[in-house]
Amino acid sequence: MKAMILAAGKGTRIRPITYTIPKPMIPILQKPVMEFLLELLRQHGFDEIMVNVSHLAYEIESYFRDGQRFGVQIGYSFEGKIVDGELVGAAVGSAGGMKKIQDFSPFFDDTFVVLCGDALIDLDLSAAVKWHREKGSIATVIMKTVPRDEVSSYGVVVTDEAGKIKAFQEKPAIEEALSTTINTGIYIFEPEILDYIPSGQEYDIGSELFPKLVEMNAPFYGLPMDFEWVDIGKVPDYWHAIRSVLRGEVKNVAIPGKEVAPGIYTGLNVCVNWDKVDIQGPVYIGSMTCIEDGAKIVGPAMIGQNCWVCSGATVDNSVIFEYSRLGPGVRLVDKLVFGRYCVDKTGATIDVQAASLDWLITDTRQELPTQMPAEHQAIAELLGTDHRVAQS
Repeated sequence: MKAMILAAGKGTRIRPITYTIPKPMIPILQKPVMEFLLELLRQHGFDEIMVNVSHLAYEIESYFRDGQRFGVQIGYSFEGKIVDGELVGAAVGSAGGMKKIQDFSPFFDDTFVVLCGDALIDLDLSAAVKWHREKGSIATVIMKTVPRDEVSSYGVVVTDEAGKIKAFQEKPAIEEALSTTINTGIYIFEPEILDYIPSGQEYDIGSELFPKLVEMNAPFYGLPMDFEWVDIGKVPDYWHAIRSVLRGEVKNVAIPGKEVAPGIYTGLNVCVNWDKVDIQGPVYIGSMTCIEDGAKIVGPAMIGQNCWVCSGATVDNSVIFEYSRLGPGVRLVDKLVFGRYCVDKTGATIDVQAASLDWLITDTRQELPTQMPAEHQAIAELLGTDHRVAQS
């Protein structure tokens, strides 16, 4: 059976991570989110998978290649062009990406599934396809209910008693939302759906194709299902996903490494004197990471591979990506550290390099920076860092 993963977006809402990592490659405890989708598809018999790529396409293609090691076949449809010898992405929209593949050569020749590449899901796809076929639907949206204050982040769906979609709103204002049932970015289509998508232009599934189907009174249905769905479309969503996995709330995602103490997991060759640190789980510490004596880590927290947490530093409810060095006395509470960026859980970002805070948070592969200039002490306080301890 055939499927498509939508992977061409720039992921602007989850920057700075997506400056260098495309959304489908964002790691959930060392494993790209798209890999979980491939496992789900294979489990339900979908073994021929097209992926549209654009932003940082090479990162996706070089990791997954032809799909052989994941038990599936993968093909890639690049959306963009070469400018001055460089690949420049130019996505053509979710529906436009489907049409581009079909125009090249008719790939979608039977019922197929389309998944957004930025969510963890645990869904009975086989049951959903069976329901779709029984309804005689040309397009089916898998739905969930969310709190009303979250509807503006999603496409809102209104159905009749039979499940036929009567209205579709793409990211409406809270006061204008017609329901709290939302589109999860999981679709089941018949090949005929491609007839309603124009060729050679940008075209979106949610904001253009679906309203057209409603206007045509097409056999277009919504299926509410009870399943785990962890969206990582924004920084707060990613934060929630990591916390949920560490707490064991996402059943199809196991915490990697070895459990060295209750709720404390490590990768290979971690350097820690367990008697001289304060670590409270759930915590994951990646391989070749050093936690110096006197450091404190309070979970849920994730520290990536090849990191260095200096004496006196505190990591509390935070996510630290690989090759990050936290200086002495750094206190990170509710923060995400990604390269040169420190992000709070609302998405507010500090560029530590531009702010001359390299001595606080830097790359473990670089020479250690000198102490912080006095004029930057106020900025350091935004990170919750006691610079007096750090410079002692």
